Amino acid sequence: MTGPVPPAVSPGGPVPTRSPARSEGLTPERAALRKAAEGFEAIMVRKMLATARAASFAEDTPLTGGGLKQFETMRDEQIADIAASSGALGFARSIEASLAQYLPGSGEE
Repeated sequence: MTGPVPPAVSPGGPVPTRSPARSEGLTPERAALRKAAEGFEAIMVRKMLATARAASFAEDTPLTGGGLKQFETMRDEQIADIAASSGALGFARSIEASLAQYLPGSGEE
């Protein structure tokens, strides 16, 4: 038997992300590429969460109305942003590495 799963957000605040520290010392183009790649990863995670939630077979009740759906959407957006900025899934890192070769000064022009 295992213990409880630790919360995604600590009592002291949100989980620190690696992006700001990793972005130090990057060229402006590379920093913009990293931000765009993380944004794309967040979109992908949001879509995956929405698709998983759509597969629910639960019936609509007064407690599963619009308020709950709005809360779930906001929660999914927060989870997606945390996952993308922390590098948890690695999509952004792969996208950034693939596109970085096209930046000026990458040595492969």
